[in-house]
Amino acid sequence: MDELLSATHPRMFSLQKIVEISYYNMGRIRLQWSRIWEVIGDHFNKVGCNPNEDVAIFAVDSLRQLSMKFLEKGELANFRFQKDFLRPFEHIMKRNRSPTIRDMVVRCIAQMVNSQAANIRSGWKNIFSVFHLAASDQDESIVELAFQTTGHIVTIVFEKHFPATIDSFQDAVKCLSEFACNAAFPDTSMEAIRLIRHCAKYVSDRPQAFKEYTSDDMNVAPEDRVWVRGWFPILFELSCIINRCKLDVRTRGLTVMFEIMKTYGHTYEKHWWQDLFRIVFRIFDNMKLPEQQTEKAEWMTTTCNHALYAICDVFTQYLEVLSDVLLDDIFAQLYWCVQQDNEQLARSGTNCLENVVILNGEKFTLEIWDKTCTCMLDIFKTTIPHALLTWRPVSGEFGSVSPSDAKEKLDTISQKSVDIHDSIQPRSSDGRTYQPSTGSAVGEEMNKTRPTAKFPEQKLFAALLIKCVVQLELIQTIDNIVFFPATSKKEDAENLAAAQRDAVDFDVHVDTQDQGMYRFLTSQQLFKLLDCLLESHRFAKAFNSNNEQRTALWKAGFKGKSKPNLLKQETSSLACGLRILFRMYMDESRTSAWEEVQQRLLNVCSEALSYFLTLTSESHREAWTNLLLLFLTKVLKISDERVSNCLEWYLRQHLEVRSSLRPRISGSYFIQRSNSCFCFQGYTYITLTFSKAILQ
Repeated sequence: MDELLSATHPRMFSLQKIVEISYYNMGRIRLQWSRIWEVIGDHFNKVGCNPNEDVAIFAVDSLRQLSMKFLEKGELANFRFQKDFLRPFEHIMKRNRSPTIRDMVVRCIAQMVNSQAANIRSGWKNIFSVFHLAASDQDESIVELAFQTTGHIVTIVFEKHFPATIDSFQDAVKCLSEFACNAAFPDTSMEAIRLIRHCAKYVSDRPQAFKEYTSDDMNVAPEDRVWVRGWFPILFELSCIINRCKLDVRTRGLTVMFEIMKTYGHTYEKHWWQDLFRIVFRIFDNMKLPEQQTEKAEWMTTTCNHALYAICDVFTQYLEVLSDVLLDDIFAQLYWCVQQDNEQLARSGTNCLENVVILNGEKFTLEIWDKTCTCMLDIFKTTIPHALLTWRPVSGEFGSVSPSDAKEKLDTISQKSVDIHDSIQPRSSDGRTYQPSTGSAVGEEMNKTRPTAKFPEQKLFAALLIKCVVQLELIQTIDNIVFFPATSKKEDAENLAAAQRDAVDFDVHVDTQDQGMYRFLTSQQLFKLLDCLLESHRFAKAFNSNNEQRTALWKAGFKGKSKPNLLKQETSSLACGLRILFRMYMDESRTSAWEEVQQRLLNVCSEALSYFLTLTSESHREAWTNLLLLFLTKVLKISDERVSNCLEWYLRQHLEVRSSLRPRISGSYFIQRSNSCFCFQGYTYITLTFSKAILQ
């Protein structure tokens, strides 16, 4: 070391002699040699990091020659001499920042792999450690050579010598993960993920090799070794790629991770899945860290959204195994998603809930259905936007609503008002919402808000809009779950067509009616869902009737250029509730619940019709068209005897039912039956009476 201290003229005579001594003593028994190398190897560590590049180059080249000689001898099982011998390369790569030296180290290792792969055993750990360090380099030549050699090992060497390399299998996967996370070389990142996918094939094809490997896993059961040393490292490193990389790379990593689950999940034990989903849910944990708002929003809209659908797909594929171990976690994750201030993720949460239930509901137990209904109930309760009714502007900020102004806008819902749910994007045929090309609908709506809205209001209003979106999505979700997607829409269309044909005693038949989950739900579970729907309906009705509050919100910049309303929520929640009640009332298998159904049905219908008769706004009445047609059609299908029973109960509750009828009734559609008569003009005005004695 004294000879090498000169910065300008270091002497390398003794260094050369050490190389020669090492070469001649390499034939000693391993125990003696390991003690010798403990001293000499430490010397090479220091010399290889010498600031004088000539000295470092000599040291690395000498190490290369010695290593090639040492590797020729091979290594017996359960020995680790190669690992000790090659450690100086790892040390130099870690400590020496000279591009020349680092490039030389990578080339030396590559030469060893190409010429001595069959003899390498424990040395693979050092090799992958060197390449792991090279993977994060910014020098293209270093990264490229290291990756080419790693690819050669994974595709060629593993194929020929897998039992010899199994001890370093985890190191190989970790090394590939580091290549994938180098943002400077995106092509290399994508190819590294492909190679990780290739590693999964080795685990699947050679599980016995992992079971028989016992070196460091004596405390692991043989049947779990393939998980601990094979599957777990692959899936864990893919999750690291997802959490560390930019969008395109993490999306590819996410896709491959779930491809592996779907392809090989049938070989997984139940307790493996628990470990696996602890890894998967880390994707969502990433959102709990404080980050830039824009990055967090992008993560939610892309990666979290993608992961959510993929988790539900895997759950559906392996329902029998996962229903016990994963269902509670899935519901908790869906509940978390709808709580976030991100429209896309919130809507995806409800859509995934719908997909899981529709695809698997037939196999659900009573307990699982209870959990499902509870989950929907929790989402409903926590996403009702109560602040829409309680928010008040700062005193004098936007001015108060004068009595004259209120008088001018007597209509509860004016034609110029805008439905808060207009921002909702349509669903595709599989129930998934179309992805927005840029931003989100709520974000776009908030960008259109009046300039008087300040940042705190904008943030609150954006959160309220998302809650409104979730409410409507959840109403649609319940309708789709109970009656199957598109069934209700088809029924509405047929009701309207029949009314326009002036049909008498028509019978609307919907083919997909029995495909829904209605027949698997108990009456009490349906009543739970019904209570949610009616609570949502009454909230929307209260908001739509509060003209002063809607005007204040509009002046504060909430929801664009016109006064906000919740028309879709008001009508769709009630329509779904009526469908459930009428279906139960006509269901012969639910006779035990008929009394409660009848009471609920008459109360709901009475309340709804009384409210409708108070409406004066043309646009508001038109919004009820399909709802009224649904009501009339369903009543018409009830038998005369049961209608009489309804009338008897109803008349006991109300001595007289009054209704208004405009003098002009031309263009009305009449639907008559012995115990009922309805007059419906332009789907707007209705005269209803339940008895010929009261009929006007």
